[in-house]
Amino acid sequence: MWPPTLTLDLLLLVSLSLGANGDRTSYKPQSCTLECIRRGDPRCEYCRITADDVHISPSIPSSSPFGSCVPWPCHSFLGQETPEVCQHYVKAPRNIHIKFEANEDPTYDAITVSWNPSQYGIAFLRGFQVTLQALGGSQVSCQLFLMGSNLSLTPEHAQRVYHSDPFTHLSLDTKYVVTVMALPIPEKWDQFYEKKPFFTQTCPEKNGLEECKKDWYPKYVEVHQEKQDVYVTFNLAPEHFEVHQYFSSCFGGGLRNHSSIKPDFSLNRTHHTYRLQNLQAGTNYTCEIAADVVDAVRKTFMVEVKHRSEEPSTSNFRESPSLMVLLSVGILLVATAVLTFTVVYRKRLMKKKVQTKMRPEIIEQYYDKKLGEGQCVLLEKTTRPPRLLICYSSNDGPAHVRVVLQLAAFLQKHMATQVFLDMWEALSIMEEGSMGWYCRKMKECDFALVVCSRGLQQNQSEDEEPLENTTLASVSMIGEEMCRAKALGLDLSKYMVAIFEYSQESDIPAALGLASRYTLTKDLPLLFSHLHGVALQKPGVYLQVENISESGYCKLPAGAALQLAIQEAKAQISKEPTEEEHVGIPIIS
Repeated sequence: MWPPTLTLDLLLLVSLSLGANGDRTSYKPQSCTLECIRRGDPRCEYCRITADDVHISPSIPSSSPFGSCVPWPCHSFLGQETPEVCQHYVKAPRNIHIKFEANEDPTYDAITVSWNPSQYGIAFLRGFQVTLQALGGSQVSCQLFLMGSNLSLTPEHAQRVYHSDPFTHLSLDTKYVVTVMALPIPEKWDQFYEKKPFFTQTCPEKNGLEECKKDWYPKYVEVHQEKQDVYVTFNLAPEHFEVHQYFSSCFGGGLRNHSSIKPDFSLNRTHHTYRLQNLQAGTNYTCEIAADVVDAVRKTFMVEVKHRSEEPSTSNFRESPSLMVLLSVGILLVATAVLTFTVVYRKRLMKKKVQTKMRPEIIEQYYDKKLGEGQCVLLEKTTRPPRLLICYSSNDGPAHVRVVLQLAAFLQKHMATQVFLDMWEALSIMEEGSMGWYCRKMKECDFALVVCSRGLQQNQSEDEEPLENTTLASVSMIGEEMCRAKALGLDLSKYMVAIFEYSQESDIPAALGLASRYTLTKDLPLLFSHLHGVALQKPGVYLQVENISESGYCKLPAGAALQLAIQEAKAQISKEPTEEEHVGIPIIS
């Protein structure tokens, strides 16, 4: 048995060796010069390189994915003494981690990046370059780290963890992308970097909710209806936030209502109730409420305005007791007559059944056929309506845009569909950008409908509006998604294209050739069937949807507005000059 002193010495030695190995597996940047790295000084194992250390201004290609931070060419800092090290590549780093650092500035965030090198080509590894870019921004921050020229790593060293210097002054609640590149970088190699997107901390996460007024939002929202009036009750912000005014915005039926709310704190300091105005009965609304401060977080809630139920008046009964007696006698007589008629009808039916000698199977077949003719489909109000994104081109002028707007209003009001249209989401598009809004809605919606017209096929010009560029990009994205789904054998029913009577089949882009096609307004029943998954025809049954047929939709106010918009667009497009008139070819009558 070992003496206690020897046991303690062994344990101490093991702990010291483990601690030393732990220190060696984590490397943080050192301050050293480029000359120290070239000499291979052991003290310069992993060094940060600043702009003062390297006096090189490489040309920046416009197509570089790294913006203004171009990877330093190997020969500029290592290839002068040993050119052979720049002829090999190192594969991309792995296991990128983001660590938030303590920062006294409450308006900004700070991070450090850590990663592991790849074991492939690690013997030729000479450093890393780390870039940080805000998503949608053009400013890029760069850090360059180099290793000693005589340092040679093996695949066993792939478990080392390398760290960057802190990146400071990062905006809160913003999406960034960090890119870590392995050096040297050959000319024809595209797997030398690894990207990782992340979000910086929100104001409540960094400073606590009590310090972030704009990140507070009402969590308690209750909606109740009294006759035709709709009231909303919500919780107020804490007093030290000093929020004296709120706002509410509701959208439904193609219209948006905005309300300014000023609570009376002398009545209640924790909750407030206000009335929503100018709401239409039988319409579903999507509402938002928030504190009236810059960039305040909004609380979304749904409002369903029900039809007013007619309540019978009882004042006449109280004033005239004789009328109540007469009404009671009348009800008794009517009940007696109904009972007598029922008894007589049953006796005649039984007598007729005895006289007929029809076989039971024929009777069953007859009643089965009769029951089949009376089938109908009811869409339950409790189920969520399908969500539809509409894409279109504005190159055909305001008349075509009005047609799309009226179509969206008709679909949402009379075809039980929740429609998303860029003209209705101007505020959201300003907040997240048009392309970001289209990408998010493309993922959230159940269906996407592209309204094709002649303007959608026109070549893109330099002075074209950014929104039109976004429409063309969304159409291309839909085409790519359909091709990918077709290759994987997935369902293509999400994507649809439609043309109006003033457009042609040739106006549909070739990229959308796999989508279901509809001609409006002739195919409104087919579009309804597609959106709700309802079969229009079965053996012996034909389903007719009320007020959605080709001739019946115009009986509704929204349908009449759609028909008028189509006629105006057709008249405007027919007056436009043809291609022969543009090039000056005479037309012989």
